[in-house]
Amino acid sequence: MSKPEMKNGVASTTTYDFHYPQPKEKETFLEFCYNKKNGTYFGRTISSWGRLLLFYMIFYAILAGLFAICLQGLFATIDDHEPKWKLDSSLIGTNPGLGFRPLSEETERGSVIQFDTKKPGEYKYWKDLLDVFVQPYNQTGQENTKVCNFGQTQDPNKVCIVDINSFGECSPEKEYGYNKGRPCVFLKLNKIFDWTPEFYSDPTSLPENMPADLVAHIKGLNETEREQIWISCEGQHSLDKENMGGIKYYPSRGFASYYYPFRNQPGYLSPLVAVQFESIKLNQLLSIECRAWAKNIIYNGSIRDRMGSVTFQLFVD
Repeated sequence: MSKPEMKNGVASTTTYDFHYPQPKEKETFLEFCYNKKNGTYFGRTISSWGRLLLFYMIFYAILAGLFAICLQGLFATIDDHEPKWKLDSSLIGTNPGLGFRPLSEETERGSVIQFDTKKPGEYKYWKDLLDVFVQPYNQTGQENTKVCNFGQTQDPNKVCIVDINSFGECSPEKEYGYNKGRPCVFLKLNKIFDWTPEFYSDPTSLPENMPADLVAHIKGLNETEREQIWISCEGQHSLDKENMGGIKYYPSRGFASYYYPFRNQPGYLSPLVAVQFESIKLNQLLSIECRAWAKNIIYNGSIRDRMGSVTFQLFVD
């Protein structure tokens, strides 16, 4: 590009030259891996690669050190035997949930226990599920376990065993009643660390909505045996109640006081209550609700926010 200028009264032309970058030579893949002309490997010289690797080694070493310091600070606040946040300050809270077994692993079954007594394969399916469930309870003879009874002085260094063979018609040797069409359903409460139940032990101050048969049962026990978390099971609807028939509870009608509180004792297993349905109507789907009774167990029977109880369905062909 040129531009006219005046110099000593004479016009002259100044020429400006612009730099145009030369087109870069195309590089093959092999030349990218090793360029002999530039002495580079994958676009960098050996010294450049060395500086880059040294930087990342120092960077990740510092990062790992900071992470280790954070973990050590976290572990310093954690106890191996009890949770940091307990009861009201924990996410679990103080209201234990009630669960049941057997529970099928097949999602399409849901909470329905269905079998035909004339087909051994069907009732054996539920028996096998219960065998797996009670297997931990067969591990007796441990040094820190003992057989407990009401009125005993409790040893904090020992845990009370749950003798599954004392469950009568709901014991493994009786096949939990499934072979005779008298199925047993096992109930247990979720474990909450350091939670102590408040019992309905005074027969004169029982809840008005407590089932009459449970009230009569409590009144028939002595004072020490009344310290239990009571269990009641009944049909959800009037037709269910008519077709449910008689039921029995093993080994008792509640979770005894000597199993509480749970403090992560070695070998501790949650107490169980087995409910046997002795004469349910065949070919009739029954919806059963079982409820736990204690002063500090909140009950909500709504389908969405069920608390303090559990529901399941029985169908025996």
